[in-house]
Amino acid sequence: MPSVIRDFPTRHTPALDAHAREWEAAGRPAAPPARPAATVMLVRDREGSQGVAPGVEVFMLLRVATMAFAPNTMVFPGGGVDRRDGAELPWAGPPVHAWAARLDSDEQLTREILVAAVREVFEECGVLFASRLEDGRLVDTRSERWQTLRQRLVAREASLGEVLRDEELLLRTDLLRAHAHWMTPEIEPRQFDARIFAAVMPEGATADGETSEAQHSGWFRPEEVLAEREAGRAILMPPTVVCLEDLARAGSAAEFFAQEPVIRLIRPVLARNDAGEMVTRAQLPR
Repeated sequence: MPSVIRDFPTRHTPALDAHAREWEAAGRPAAPPARPAATVMLVRDREGSQGVAPGVEVFMLLRVATMAFAPNTMVFPGGGVDRRDGAELPWAGPPVHAWAARLDSDEQLTREILVAAVREVFEECGVLFASRLEDGRLVDTRSERWQTLRQRLVAREASLGEVLRDEELLLRTDLLRAHAHWMTPEIEPRQFDARIFAAVMPEGATADGETSEAQHSGWFRPEEVLAEREAGRAILMPPTVVCLEDLARAGSAAEFFAQEPVIRLIRPVLARNDAGEMVTRAQLPR
């Protein structure tokens, strides 16, 4: 399969750079097991205004400085799977076996990944991809009762699968598209095996970014975030950089969602470029 080698200087990501130096000083120890995770690029069209061309924008969060993984980093909503969500649950969209083939995973892990994707968007944005009918309106989560359920999910007092069954709701997997598959480099003390999805912001919904893990959140044009990184004013992990580049090339949110990119596991390795600079080197599908 055609591929391209890409280097990401660790100096752009201070926490990653520190972990790389600690890992080398420790004799390059073996990485701990990776936790399956899901991340979602929640996208929408942005209308043009005076001096600003129309385009696509994505919801992002700036993680708080105290986070053990990726502090002070601009990220998409996401997090690890909850093993309670591997059981069968109300479902809308492609069947589990079709998703499993697309994600290159078994059916139980596939359920866990998709539920994690939907749960993380709800926990971190307040938008829940669930409805009573397969093509029905998404559930309105603005009530106090739903916000209480949201906090119970954050506290892991309930699983999303349990909530969906109790509320007689369908998990709307048809509103997700698989986009990429990245694993953290072995230099990281916390390992994640992350599937990255795309989703179009539902009409009439509001993403609030009310999560204790973020100090700021909002809608951003991908090219502006990339420019901020180049200027040293934003920290991005390599998967985020590549996904933002992908999004910047799309003419609309619908166009981006309709894409079916080649998905292959990408796991950067620590290396040095020709200038002797420390980088994480990734082999990307062309």
